[in-house]
Amino acid sequence: MDVQTLTFLIVGLSFALYIGIAIWARAGSTKEFYVAGGGVPPLANGMATAADWMSAASFISMAGIISFAGYDGSVYLMGWTGGYVLLAMCLAPYLRKFGKFTVPDFIGDRYYSRTARLVAIVCAIFICFTYIAGQMRGVGVVFSRFLEVEIETGVYIGMVIVFFYAVLGGMKGITYTQVAQYCVLVFAYLVPAIFISMMMTGHFFPQTGFGATLIGSDGVYVLDKLDGLSAELGFAQYTEGSKSMIDVFAITGALMVGTAGLPHVIVRFFTVPRVKDTRISAAWTLVFIAIVYTTAPAVAAFARVNMVDTINGKDGSGTAYAEAPAWIKNWERTGLITFDDKNGDGEMFYTAGKITDPNSANEVNVDRDIMVLANPEIANLPAWVIALVAAGGIAAALSTTAGLLLVISTSVSHDLLKRTLKPDITDKQELLAARLAAMVAIVISAYFGINPPGFVASVVAFAFGLAAASFFPAIIMGIFSKTMNREGAVAGMVTGIGFTAAYIIFFKFVSPDLNSPENWFLGISPEGIGLIGMIINFAVAAIVLKFTQPTPVEIQEMVEGIRNPKGSAEAHDH
Repeated sequence: MDVQTLTFLIVGLSFALYIGIAIWARAGSTKEFYVAGGGVPPLANGMATAADWMSAASFISMAGIISFAGYDGSVYLMGWTGGYVLLAMCLAPYLRKFGKFTVPDFIGDRYYSRTARLVAIVCAIFICFTYIAGQMRGVGVVFSRFLEVEIETGVYIGMVIVFFYAVLGGMKGITYTQVAQYCVLVFAYLVPAIFISMMMTGHFFPQTGFGATLIGSDGVYVLDKLDGLSAELGFAQYTEGSKSMIDVFAITGALMVGTAGLPHVIVRFFTVPRVKDTRISAAWTLVFIAIVYTTAPAVAAFARVNMVDTINGKDGSGTAYAEAPAWIKNWERTGLITFDDKNGDGEMFYTAGKITDPNSANEVNVDRDIMVLANPEIANLPAWVIALVAAGGIAAALSTTAGLLLVISTSVSHDLLKRTLKPDITDKQELLAARLAAMVAIVISAYFGINPPGFVASVVAFAFGLAAASFFPAIIMGIFSKTMNREGAVAGMVTGIGFTAAYIIFFKFVSPDLNSPENWFLGISPEGIGLIGMIINFAVAAIVLKFTQPTPVEIQEMVEGIRNPKGSAEAHDH
């Protein structure tokens, strides 16, 4: 069977599995819709959290960034992994012991304020829609190539699938669907990586192949080969960074603390039966994440070597466009690879684009988001492997989209309606409101998928920056400071997310021509500015606290109760 037939078959079977699970696990109450009834086993929750966590940015775009940026791309690996550890150790168990459904729920009750709850709701929705924009672009990229449909059509198909299991099943349906999606995406990520590692280095494990010598190269290591290719083509050396140290630190920091403030990941820890299960669940999640994250640098390096060799030819003299490999023509149809024959010789040549000689100027533009998806085709792997990668990419994007949609729907139905505007609505009415909110959110997210504001990992990095500047300080102070009051927390969240959003919007959308290190504040890029937003949040909260009323005694006692480990193993809902 050809690639397209196999893709329809494998993707279709995975969709049928997701919808079947959603029907089996459909939610019958608000508790099942919001937190899966609080009865998800730690191992299953670990898989579901890993799938929720490893979005299109992790599956599709992270290796693409590392493939193109080399050392500079490592900030994503360090930030996202370190952030997950921070979340598991410092936030998740305490929030689970608090026993609420959502992050705005915690902030509203901890800061004894309707205003604080409303600010948290706005922050949650803003962050989630920013994140969804990246996921829906990922869905569009996969569908446009492998199902050979327009990106818009692909986004609509994704909408329908997510609608079934997010709106029907709620957190219960999403959780068990994400377990299946993790199995699909990890298998889809590892199989081609193992194939290519064996072909290029003779190593079964891509992690060891990454540091090995290339077959038939007289002992040349993979990374040495990449450094040589990069230098020849006018790029910075693959193993040397071009970013300033402060920007690397800021981006890594923003991704770390942003991870710990992401509402759709935090809510996953409310689904386990006991507080101690949050740590067990977190440990399993880290294992499942590490399987993919330790493979990503190898996938990036192998894809880069193969891509340059197939475009420029093994001897580096270029490849005749008429004889270009099938994968180039396939991706060219999507517009994600373009060829501009600048010297009219009919030969493709890929360089940094900075070479002054017009006969060797860059003629091929490659969208970095395609590297993981195109990798099996570049390496001439079997058609079923290519189809499997397509199913994995879709699983990664849809699993995270579903988690984000749930946060949006619960923010509207539970936090805004039930806890703020209409506290007398029934459980059934609240469930209906949650489903309607999810439907509206799906439509809006489809718009972002069709009109994406950037490539996947970049957009997702902004969501992390916004979470770092708003939720993380409020949650940390809410858990570890008995004295932090509502005025301080609200002022901190508003100024933190306001500064961060304004900085990102200015440099990325208002004046992109000024988006360069000499114009950045302290040399920090928009991807890393969330760390400064977080510092501003903490500082403003501390200053406002000095000039406002102290926290009520009963709230201080409640915070003491959250931090007290006594009875945490038996704690259920409070």
